[in-house]
Amino acid sequence: MALYFTKQSTLHAGIIMDGNGRWALARGLSRAAGHRAGVETVGRVVEAAPEVGIGILTLFAFSSDNWRRPPAEVDALMRLMGIYLEKELGRCVNQGVRLQVIGRRDRLTPALCAAISRAEAATERGSKLWLRIAVDYSARDAILAAARGVAELSLDALGSALGPPVDLLIRTGGERRLSDFLLWECAYAELVFSRTMWPDFGAQDLAAAVREFRGRERRFGAVPEKPMRLREAWLD
Repeated sequence: MALYFTKQSTLHAGIIMDGNGRWALARGLSRAAGHRAGVETVGRVVEAAPEVGIGILTLFAFSSDNWRRPPAEVDALMRLMGIYLEKELGRCVNQGVRLQVIGRRDRLTPALCAAISRAEAATERGSKLWLRIAVDYSARDAILAAARGVAELSLDALGSALGPPVDLLIRTGGERRLSDFLLWECAYAELVFSRTMWPDFGAQDLAAAVREFRGRERRFGAVPEKPMRLREAWLD
């Protein structure tokens, strides 16, 4: 699997983009309007990511559990996904962004699957940022599929099949849970939670999360060099 570097200390950041619906309802808007605003945030964050040392960015767009939502909302989310792929394809190519969609595709429409394939093919040479978008994604399903697919079951084989480990996991919207997102890859991720709803999240918020990450000591099970002050996981 290729690695993509923008700076000497490249990070893999995962973001659970939460709060679109609550953001919209608080403003008297439909939940679909919140999701449309959330798509605009994706553009801002993708543009800002390389500048703060993020080389791999994985965004949680649609969980396998989200099929339980009202059909009209699911349809709106899928349409927005297709619109985003068509609208942003040229900019991704120009900005050196490699786009990959992870998750199941058998429940997506043929038109959306075709749009995903076109975007992945057109951006495969991008080396400034590796943008991974999780659609119809469940970490538990991904782990099960990886275990079934490897020739010999081992930690290294599963890790290679699943994808790069996450350094920094951000969740917006005030909730503090992983919601079946990158469970294996987040084994040693630093977790940062923000009360900011996703449509209001921007480049400054992303930079603040990276600064918080840089200020932590990652020990991976080892003994700290000196006693560390306990830190809250909240970004704000």
